[in-house]
Formats: sequence, C-alpha cells, structure tokens
Amino acid sequence: MKLSAISKIIEAFAPPALQENYDNSGLLVGSPDQEVERILISLDITDEVVNEAIDLEANFILVHHPVIFKPLKSLTGKNEVERCVIACIKHNIAIYAAHTNADSTQNGVSAKMAEKLGLKNISILSPAKSLLKKIVVFTPVVHAQEVREAMFNAGAGHIGDYDQCSYNLSGQGTFRGLENSNPFTGEKGKLHFEPEERVETVVPHYFTSRVISEMIKAHPYEEVAYDIYPLENTNSRYGLGVTGDFEQPLKEEEFLKKLKDIFAVKCIRHSPLTGKKIQTVALCGGSGSFLLSKAKSSGAQAFVTADVKYHEFFDLKDQLLLADIGHYESEQYTKDIFYELLTEKLTNFAVHLSKVNTNPINYY
Repeated sequence: MKLSAISKIIEAFAPPALQENYDNSGLLVGSPDQEVERILISLDITDEVVNEAIDLEANFILVHHPVIFKPLKSLTGKNEVERCVIACIKHNIAIYAAHTNADSTQNGVSAKMAEKLGLKNISILSPAKSLLKKIVVFTPVVHAQEVREAMFNAGAGHIGDYDQCSYNLSGQGTFRGLENSNPFTGEKGKLHFEPEERVETVVPHYFTSRVISEMIKAHPYEEVAYDIYPLENTNSRYGLGVTGDFEQPLKEEEFLKKLKDIFAVKCIRHSPLTGKKIQTVALCGGSGSFLLSKAKSSGAQAFVTADVKYHEFFDLKDQLLLADIGHYESEQYTKDIFYELLTEKLTNFAVHLSKVNTNPINYY
C-alpha cells in the first residue's frame, strides 16, 4: 500500500490543520509514493526504535512526537535526531508524526486517558475556535438536494453529534447571460428569473476547498454563485484537554492510587489534598499547565496533566487536586490510538507496537 493512502487514514482522524503553529506534524521522511510493507508505532523515535523497525523490516514509523522538531542544519550523525534520520533514509523507512493534531482531535490523546480511567460524559475542556467556515450557495430548487448531498459527503454539515446540518431558504435569483455564456436555463442577452434555494452549511476550514469542488461538480450552473464566511464559533468536536465523570466519586487518595495503577506512574507530583471527593476530572496529555484556568472553571475536582512548574501548584491550591503524572506516562496510550485506527482500516496488514520504552526520564 502506498504511503499516501496510509497518510489519508491518519489525517482523516487527525487533520494536519489542527496542529499548533509551532508543531511539525506530517510526513517527515519518505515519499508519498513509497510502498509500505510494515508499520511500527511508537511515541518517540530513538536509535533503539529505528533498530527495532529495521529488525522487523518495517518501512514506516508512525510517532506522536516529531523527530524533526527544530530546524536541521546538518546531517552528520552528531546527535540522536540526525542519526535516526540518516538511518531511516538509508533503510528506506518513512517517518510520519501526528502530534498536536492528535491532541486536538475528537477521541485523541486526552480522551484516551479518560477512557483508561473509565470516565463517562467526555467533553472537550478547551474547544477550538475559528476552525469553521460557513458556505452559502444559490442553486435551482430542483437541484438543491443533489448539491446539499455533495457538500455533506465532502465533509460539510457537522455540528456536534449531528450531521447533514443546513439552513435553506427559497427565493428568486436573476441573471443575464452575456455573449460568451452558455446558460443552463434562460436565454443569452435576456434577464432571467429562476426559483432558487439558498443553502447554508458549516465546514471545517481544512475541508473548504474539497467541499467547494464537490459543490461545483454537483451544481448545474456554468457560473456558481456562492459565499464563504469565517466563523468565530467554538467547535465542540476539536480542542485540547477533556473532562469526564466517574460513575461513583472517589476519595483523593483512591484517585491518586488509580492514577498510579493505570498509568504505571512511579511518582505523582500533586498539590495539597483538598478533602473533596473526585467526581469530575479534567485531563490533558503532555504539557497541559496552560489549561489550569480552564480546569478550574470546568467544575472538575482534579486536573491530570504533566510538566507542571513549581509555582503553578500554588495556583489551584485548595481549589482542586492538581496531579502531574509525567509527560511520557500521560501520553503512552497514544500508541494504542494509532494501533486501533490502523488495524481497523488496514485489515490483514502488519502493524506493530514498539516494545521500546522511550521515556527519557528515570526515577531513583
């Protein structure tokens, strides 16, 4: 199977447009036309992971953290990043990273954490803004359903847990075909009145071109009249962090023990106990301290994340329990997300989970 086909599966789940502007997700090494025989999934790429891929004869490594994050000024093998890139090029191994786009997508990294904890009623902690656009198109009434369906099939019309969402208004359009026109209806040189339907729907900005293309294909007019508007609405399907509820509240000590057991944490850094039972939990895989205020306002009794700074533990003192379980520990199940995605879509295809523990942090 071509690498480009596998990339489409990954990008349908975690669209590259969702990544933060500092990120470097996507295809990092390899050609879209490359044939993929076996896939290895890892959280990071290290010398050991590359050697594992070579031993497995896997020529595609899917990772969460991009191996090329800072600009490379040379490829001499002077550090692990350069060695890994050189080895992958030498052995024709492609590298693809899904990082902050996998953090921001629905059922992404934080949602997997919530699933492992057994939380219910999962929702996005910080919904993404400015991801949506509104498309308005004017079409003959008899062709409105065909145009709508083409737009829906291309990715438009999703609002929360609903799809095929649109607003439709009947009216009358006018046009006059000029000398070089070939009007679908009416006559050249004469003003024509046509019963039309105004169709409005929303679309994630990264699907806009595709939706417009399919809309035009389905539309009968030679020249299609349509408008595109940017929207400031939040999108409940995408964003960073999640909240979820336990069916039965836990004591804080019970909750911390549950975290240790499920995430195999050797040491949890946490704020002082509040004495409150834990019913609602906010979570963010990786470095999530920028969501402290969101966690506080969410009504959660605990916030689980990683890479919390010393003074940030003061910010939520006596308000909720802040638990830093470690960066690797919080994101380790991202590998399972990728594995489940690919094995569902690529039946009878060799997909391997890396056995290498890439956590660079050790505990004494």
